[in-house]
Amino acid sequence: MTSADRHFSPSEAADLLGVSVKALRLYEEKGFLIPSRSATGWRAYGPEQISRAREIVALRALGLSLAQIGRVLARDEVEMARVLAGHQANLETRIAALMSALSQVGALRSELGAGRLPALSDLADLAPSNLPEPVAFELPWPWGGERFELKRLAKLTFIVGPLFSGKTRLARRLTETLPDAGFLGLERLTDTAAAKARLADDPALAARVAESLRWIVEDGGTESDAVLALLVALEAAAPKILVIDMIEDGLDQPSQEALMAHLRRRGAEAKPVLCLTRSNAILDLAAITTDEAILFCPANHSPPMLVAPFPGAPGYEALASCLASPDVRARTAGVVAYRPDQASQSA
Repeated sequence: MTSADRHFSPSEAADLLGVSVKALRLYEEKGFLIPSRSATGWRAYGPEQISRAREIVALRALGLSLAQIGRVLARDEVEMARVLAGHQANLETRIAALMSALSQVGALRSELGAGRLPALSDLADLAPSNLPEPVAFELPWPWGGERFELKRLAKLTFIVGPLFSGKTRLARRLTETLPDAGFLGLERLTDTAAAKARLADDPALAARVAESLRWIVEDGGTESDAVLALLVALEAAAPKILVIDMIEDGLDQPSQEALMAHLRRRGAEAKPVLCLTRSNAILDLAAITTDEAILFCPANHSPPMLVAPFPGAPGYEALASCLASPDVRARTAGVVAYRPDQASQSA
């Protein structure tokens, strides 16, 4: 048997494609990918299945929902036109950003050619970053005032820790310190009128939210006030950075998974999001990308630390122990640490 004829197990195929085994199973459930079976009944992925899976992974990378992928695979002409138009718009945005950067480089080279050395700050401005200056502050209670520094702001940051670890206080301090940041608390679950009023006052926002909601529903999520409140905050022009308290609250598992797929499909220009979570449907450690980061608050109130999503990495096992399925998470919904002499609560 040649390498071209080889059949892969689910874990081997997932490693080859750069996706999780869960993703392969989801593609199978949707009818996009039908693995063959070994003589003992185990799933196997041969050349045809691997080729189809690569196509699906590529379409996901373009930002397509599962429903859109289904229509593209069915050769839906209207859907293909919509996909190409959206991709063209994204490319034009990226080209405009590159042209701006090229103009900056050209101007600096002209200065250098005229015998004027560019300022170091001008050179540093050429580096792509949505956080020009590192953010640093003294950690609030329950820490001991240690200095905390965030050098890079990822497109998506997860803030995780056990109960009473202080992660909500960390999130609020980050909101106070990050430029143009806003905090979306749990009041969003009861004050739905505020989100709906924003939609009524801003037709453009309403259109963006409707498009995002359609994507989430197509991906298996359920339309709800909790989803709507999140999308209004995500799609609004301000704040520029969004910090979300317990992002999974009010969402069932399919909605959590669809929301995460939506957050990951957003373009490079989308606002950075920092979200507190204890749900493994929100923070799937096997699905973390290079555009994402994990901040872990230890139970012993050691300073928060960035944790790499790999078994054996410092803090990984403690981090993983804080995550649970949505069903298990529901048992502790609303449980917070409370300290009467403190002004706010800490999840």
